Parts: sequence; structure tokens; C-alpha cells
Amino acid sequence: MAENYSPDKLFKLDAAKKTRFTVLAIFVIAVIAAFFIFPSIWDKAVGKINVVSPVALPNFVKTPFKLGLDLAGGTRLIYSADVSGVSGGDAASAMSGLRDVIERRVNLFGVSEPVVGVDHSGSDWRLMVELAGIKNIPQAIALIGETPFLEFKEQRDNAETQKILNEQKAGNKDYLAQDPYFKSTNLNGRYIKGAKVEFDQSAYQPQVSVQFDSEGAKIFEDLTKRNVGKKLGIYLDGLPISAPTVREPISGGSAVISGKFNINEAKQLAERLNAGALPVPIRLISQDSVGASLGQDSLDKSVKAGLIGFLVVALFMILFYRFPGIVAVAALLIYAVLVLAIFKLIPVTLTLAGVAGFILSIGMAVDANILIFERMKEEYRAGKNLALAIDDGFARAWTSIRDSNVSTLITTTVLYFFTTSIVRGFALTLGIGVIVSMFSAIFVTRSFLKVFPIGALEKFSWLMGVKSRNV
Repeated sequence: MAENYSPDKLFKLDAAKKTRFTVLAIFVIAVIAAFFIFPSIWDKAVGKINVVSPVALPNFVKTPFKLGLDLAGGTRLIYSADVSGVSGGDAASAMSGLRDVIERRVNLFGVSEPVVGVDHSGSDWRLMVELAGIKNIPQAIALIGETPFLEFKEQRDNAETQKILNEQKAGNKDYLAQDPYFKSTNLNGRYIKGAKVEFDQSAYQPQVSVQFDSEGAKIFEDLTKRNVGKKLGIYLDGLPISAPTVREPISGGSAVISGKFNINEAKQLAERLNAGALPVPIRLISQDSVGASLGQDSLDKSVKAGLIGFLVVALFMILFYRFPGIVAVAALLIYAVLVLAIFKLIPVTLTLAGVAGFILSIGMAVDANILIFERMKEEYRAGKNLALAIDDGFARAWTSIRDSNVSTLITTTVLYFFTTSIVRGFALTLGIGVIVSMFSAIFVTRSFLKVFPIGALEKFSWLMGVKSRNV
């Protein structure tokens, strides 16, 4: 008796039971994913059950989809960048650094997929920022405008200072905007690696310690070397905040910004510098609020087109492949539910381009099923039994499915890492869809086909889309 009820035999499942267990697990996961996407369905059912149930069931967790500017609305800001202090060859590099700083800055505030772009015509450079979900324009301006422009200036000699003062006194317009005491250098916030609050041990006043990157450290060392005994002006947003005297050349890339700071001001300055000091100064020239109505209309049309396309594809699959077509449609429905749940879970910021990537991935999932079914029909026509034809069909179609999907994933990877935010959204949704479609075609469809009685299906070859067999 002990041998008949050994743990090995008790928990060992045959192939049929494993298949049924797998299908059950797939359905359970799909149902949970569907409730995650549409929690209102669960909440309505629970509300009716709780009326008569002694134990109150909880509502399902609610996580909204993250929507981009074109769907959720938001704010668009256009800035003019002053690159006059940057040499012509470095203007593009400075603007690229500016874009990275602004993008990093707004990401710290959790803005959904900010779109930050650079445009120029001749010597006119502009920065365009789109912030999804932020309809409060002053708040959006504060996110960008509070990023400081930090620069270090060296002291002019007395003759140069006196000349500028005389010209300004005479009303010479070419000199009115010039600082008579300090002149600009190429060391600014672009080279800052990090900043933190410290305290002056002598006066116990808060100050901000700045660490430059390797390039900035070299510039700072050269700057202090040629200005020993002179003052070094530290300017924040065009205003002088400190002018320490250089005692000796400073190597190592560290500097201290001291001024009449209280502790909160020093902390705020350090936070802003860590968020990214601007490599060039910017000035807001245009601002407008973007409504979501146009994007919502486009989304509704896209969803409608996707549903119509899905129904047409489903009808084609059922008419042409019959029973396997029905299985493929069920697998595609589960695929769509799983992908949307992943979009919510990560979360993925959905734009119209992202929706297009998702719809395209559905077509690729159908393509994988078609490859499998055609190989399966060929094996079944050749005289193999249905169980073997299903296994061989999947095995022989796998290499084609793998190669086509891997090539698509390579393309989406390149698009994601080397393009702008809008195209990255398309690449991300398409890439996720392709990965899940491989799982759906190879795992879900196969499990569904094998859970049905093979003997009953073999009696009716037309259900498999085969008219005659070479038995």
C-alpha cells in the first residue's frame, strides 16, 4: 500500500493533466489581467456580492494608464537659447547638453514621457519642451526655469575695467551690457558632476561644494592657475553670488560656492545643481496649454480601427483555418489582455505612436499563428497523426518565428536608444508586444490545441482546414 501512495506517484502528472493545468493557469492569469485593466467590472460584481455576503470582498487595485501629451493634454514651452558665449563649433554640443539636463530635470518630477527637442535656424537656437499631464503653465515654467545657469568668471585688469566704465558713462551701447569687473570663461554648469551642502568651519556658514567632471576639472585648474591673487566671480542666473580670491592653483576639480546663504537656500542650490545646471542660458518666448480633445479623438479612431482590424483578422482565421483559427483568436484575446496589463504595470506612457506599435504587434502575433498552422497542415496532410502534426508544426515553424521576431526586436532596440521620445514610445510598445506574441503563439496556442480531444478532431479533417490526407 505504501508503494501505491508514494509522493512521487501522488504528485506526478501525465502530459494530458499538465496541459489542462497549464490552460487553467493561463485563463486565471488572463482573468486577473483583465480585472487589472478594467477594475470597474470586478468592483460592480463585488458590490452585488457584498450585499448578501457576510464577508466584504475588497475592490480591485486601480492603476490608471499613463498617457502622453497627445492623449492627456499638457503644456508646451518654447525657449530661446543664448549661445553667444559658446564657440560656433560647440553650439550643437551645448544644446545637446541643455536638452539632456532639461529632460533629466523634468523626469525628477515624474512627468510622463517629456518631449524635449532642439531646433535652430542659423544662429537662432530654440528648445521645445512638452510636459504631459501638467496643465498649470506656471508650474511647468517653474520646473524648467528653476534650473540654474552657473558660470565662473575671471577678474578683468584695471585698465580694461576702467575702459568699460568710461564707455558706459559715455552711453556707448556696445558696452552697456558688459560686466566691467569680470569676464566670462568657458567654465559653467555644463561640467558639474555633483554638489552638496557643507559648512565653513571658521564662520560656520552653509556653503555649496561643487565637483566637476574630468573636463571641467582641467578647465578649473587652468582658470585658477592664471588667476592666482585675483578674484574669481561665481554667477548664478547672471547675478554674482560669490567672488573668492584664488590663493593657489586648485586641482582635483572641486570648488566651493559661498555667499550669504541660509541652510535652506544652500540645500535648494545644491539640489538644483545636482538636477543639472544649464550649459547655456535660456529665455521663455512661447507658452501654451494643449488640450486632450484632439488626441482623444485620434485615440478613439485608432481603437476603433484596431477593433475592426481585429474582427476582420479573426473572421479570416476562423474561415480559413477553422478550429485552429478559433484557438488563435482566443490566444490573441489573451495576448491583448496581457500586453495591456504589462503597459499598466511597468508603466508604459501611451501616446498615439505607442498605440500604433501595440496594434502592429497584434498583426505580428497573427503572422506567427499563420506560420504554425501552415506547417501543421502540411504535416497532417502528409499522413502524420494530429498530435504529431501539431508538435512538428510548432517545432518547424519556430525557427522562422524566432528569426523574424528577433530582427524586429533589434530594430525596436535601435529605435528606443537612438531616437526621440515619441519614436521611443512606438518602439517600446512594439517590442513588448513582440515578446508577448512569441509567448502567445508558441505557448498559449499550443496548449489550447492540445487540450482538446485529438481523436475527435481527427475524425473531422475539415475542422483542421485539411480536405484530404495521404494516409
